[in-house]
Amino acid sequence: MTDRLADLAGALLAAARRAGAEAADAIAVEGSATGIDVRAGRLEQAERSEGIEIGLRVLIGHRQACVSASDSSAEILRELAERAVAMARAAPEDPSVGLAAPDQLARAWDLAALELADPAPEPAAATLEDAALRAEAAALAVAGVTRVSAASASHAQRRIHLAATNGFTGGYARSTRSLSVVAIAGDGLAMERDWAAESRVFAPDLPAPEEIGRLAGERAVARLGARKPKTGAVPVLFDERVAGGLIGHLLAAINGSAIANGTSWLRDALGREVLPKGLDLREDPHRPRISGSRPFDGEGLPTRPRDIVRDGILQGWTLDLGTGRRLGLPSTGNAVRGVGSPPSPSVSNVALTQGPKSRDALIAEMGSGLLVTGLIGSAINPTTGDYSRGASGFWIENGEIAHPVNECTLAGNLREMLLRITPANDARAHLSHVVPSLLVEGLTVAGE
Repeated sequence: MTDRLADLAGALLAAARRAGAEAADAIAVEGSATGIDVRAGRLEQAERSEGIEIGLRVLIGHRQACVSASDSSAEILRELAERAVAMARAAPEDPSVGLAAPDQLARAWDLAALELADPAPEPAAATLEDAALRAEAAALAVAGVTRVSAASASHAQRRIHLAATNGFTGGYARSTRSLSVVAIAGDGLAMERDWAAESRVFAPDLPAPEEIGRLAGERAVARLGARKPKTGAVPVLFDERVAGGLIGHLLAAINGSAIANGTSWLRDALGREVLPKGLDLREDPHRPRISGSRPFDGEGLPTRPRDIVRDGILQGWTLDLGTGRRLGLPSTGNAVRGVGSPPSPSVSNVALTQGPKSRDALIAEMGSGLLVTGLIGSAINPTTGDYSRGASGFWIENGEIAHPVNECTLAGNLREMLLRITPANDARAHLSHVVPSLLVEGLTVAGE
């Protein structure tokens, strides 16, 4: 129960005070998870985990230390607080360290409106097993699928409570229901694999297992006969499944930690064009039934919607209190923290402006080029934005899919690539990062 976690977080703060901390914040997390894997029509593995974790950050002046444990006994709380205070006294000074001022704190939020946790009873292991078996059977029913390497169903629920000596106290619960299938088509050196997976906060929102399994099977079969494409500079369409990675690179580059350290390829881009004119990238941490939503951040500050990019122009960085102090800016309410680490900045839910055309329409307009459905490896230079990744997908000829491709490499520079994107209109609204398929003109493809 959240009240139990609130009591535990309060006890941690009291222990920190007694140990000599000038200020402190504490986090208590309780969760459980059940995972089922099936193979060849049989249960292969069942896992169940549950437990409680606690974390304490203590501050002495501008020094801080973080400690964590999975035991909540009174003796452990005392030892944890004493250890944290001793560590803080030996830590180097950091002028950016400190709790939020009381007038900065979130004071009210509407958990019911966010719908972060499914109130239905936790599913039985047999229910999860049945879903995984049905998904596997659907994949195997697709002509050309030779086997399913993995079919998994899981359920997890988590409760969290955060409290601090500045007066903040608050908690909430989350739940997740997931199903995934990895299908294999062909045999030997001609073998190809692909996958399908879905995850929702509320179990009834999850697609039918048969739909997920069928999609995994069809994707695997479509990859049979893949070969290397020719080397050259061509239009590249990043499928919706992988397009979010491009926007993820932008989000990493505007993270306050990278900006404060001077290690971002966008460190000089504030107020400048980073996406084509007409495109917005908006963060909204209050979308109901979305996994990234949150009522307050990891430092107890209120969360709120904001424009990250408006009409192609970068509006601001992603900041917590510490990176904001280093840059002379206020926090954007984007702090996250784990039980054993101090706060750091991170985005919640983001959505990119969608275009007027479908993915198929963009394919028809490409002429010759590459549709990327899978990416492997990564060689991204965080300072320059130079981009290089292994890719697989389909070759486009005369505006139509001609054949599958693999064993090729994409190369370019993220700053230039993002300025040349054309979005489709196929983004899935239930995701935390709502990003459609993205067409990038003139990207280098290295194949044969």
